[in-house]
Amino acid sequence: MRAQASPVPKQDLGVGNTPLISFPKLARAFGGRVQIAAKAEWRNPGGSIKDRAALGMLRAAERAGLLTPGKIIMDATSGNTGIAYAWMGAKLGYRVRLAVPGNINAERKKILLAYGAELVLTDPLEGPDGAIRKARELNAENPELYFYPDQYNNPENWKAHYETTGPEIWEQTQGRVTHFVAGLGTSGTFRGIGTKLKELNPGVKLISVQPDSPLHGLEGLKHMDSAIVPGIYDPRLADRNLEIATEDAYGWVLRAAKDEGVLIGISGGANLAACFAVGQELFRDGRDAVLATVLPDGGERYLSERFWETAK
Repeated sequence: MRAQASPVPKQDLGVGNTPLISFPKLARAFGGRVQIAAKAEWRNPGGSIKDRAALGMLRAAERAGLLTPGKIIMDATSGNTGIAYAWMGAKLGYRVRLAVPGNINAERKKILLAYGAELVLTDPLEGPDGAIRKARELNAENPELYFYPDQYNNPENWKAHYETTGPEIWEQTQGRVTHFVAGLGTSGTFRGIGTKLKELNPGVKLISVQPDSPLHGLEGLKHMDSAIVPGIYDPRLADRNLEIATEDAYGWVLRAAKDEGVLIGISGGANLAACFAVGQELFRDGRDAVLATVLPDGGERYLSERFWETAK
């Protein structure tokens, strides 16, 4: 028995209610039996899916009296959540200070600085985990100065997707979604959407995606076996986990642009790579399916990456 979807909650600041797009040319390989439906999350005001989690964490903190005038929003980020904090801080009147890996790409760094965020650059070799350790250190040194959302351990992160993104996918697919595929970073997107879709239809299969190696180029995603595991991560939720090579994700970014006219980010390429792998299996088994996924941001934030040079 499928549960009834609750109304999609209204969000302020224009966050949420992003369109669901398809990839008809790429899906031709499935003979029309397997469809891919993806949330175009770059349509959020800050350009990424992280607007949802950031808004949920900040609003909950305001309601609880944890974020008050004069406090500085401070967290660790590899880019998109920081951008969300930065534009919201500018709009709502809060200073923003961020611990960021020193090798953050040029586009994200410029966007953060444009919104007035203060950056604390950490050792590039330590990646996102180094930024996490620095944020913890800053907060421990002066906890009264900061509101530290701690996106990797804050349940409001995944609840934002449980309350908004999950119901949106359900309604936009008219309840036909059979599989949900998404990458693991903080794991908030996967946990929130996956939990909601399982409630609405226990038969929906949840497939998590992560890099196939500790040393990878999948911005925003974590190789869980070698990284600081987020406190909100629930390893029991996924029905299956897929590991994606960096080169495969890059390839799908290029294919989406050239074949479908959609410029997506690297984690979106990883999600598409996983969808295509699952779609091939389902097609070989003669099964009909609707694979839902998210495209966390747009490709404009990665145009300085070298893989574009391989595009012909």
